Amino acid sequence: MPPPAARTYDTDAGPRRPETLTRIMLRPLASSLPLGFFGFGTGSILLSAVQLQWVPLDQSRPVMLLVLVFVVPLELLSGLFAFLARDSGAARGLSVLGCAWAGTALVTLSGPPGRPSAGLAVFLLSVAPLMLVLSAAAVPGKPLFAALLLIGACRFTLTGAYEAGGAAVLRTAAGWTGVALAAFALYGGFALLLEDTAQRIVLPLGRRGRARTSLQGDLGHQLHQAEREAGVRRQL
Repeated sequence: MPPPAARTYDTDAGPRRPETLTRIMLRPLASSLPLGFFGFGTGSILLSAVQLQWVPLDQSRPVMLLVLVFVVPLELLSGLFAFLARDSGAARGLSVLGCAWAGTALVTLSGPPGRPSAGLAVFLLSVAPLMLVLSAAAVPGKPLFAALLLIGACRFTLTGAYEAGGAAVLRTAAGWTGVALAAFALYGGFALLLEDTAQRIVLPLGRRGRARTSLQGDLGHQLHQAEREAGVRRQL
């Protein structure tokens, strides 16, 4: 005999299962991915400007301050709204990137301009494998986002190797990788912005699986297995 709380009654139809009366309320949200891509691209080009010595050495601190006040908030805000939009993969990737930019900027601001930092090297070389894991997880649905994380991991690895005492060629390679990354992020952000505005795929993004049916499927595709998502199920 189930406890009384497990049974719900309707005076006309008799006992009904609780799930037949359950309603899950969802709040429509704009996609935060374009903002995350644009912020990431801006951070990449700012760091490349320092690594490739496009700005004088004594201007590296103002550049890192711009990263801290512009790039970091955009990445963290994008990650937060990605969590609210139930896109856990994008949310984790954007949040990690935001904190990685914050750590890099703060360490650079706190040390002498142009001097390598062993602490920053350990941090970047620790974050790079994490980004590779996030990239691998994004491949089945969002190959473009996976590629962005993969290139970012390569860039962090090169920068970390230089900060650990590597040759100056590593810093140059990291800088040019950042330039390519900025161009890639600009395309991705523009394509995602057009997609969000038109509510359909405009420029190729390589969406697959659930990421593709999220735009081309019906409401049934959106609600499929919603009862198993974090925030609905009892435990994470």
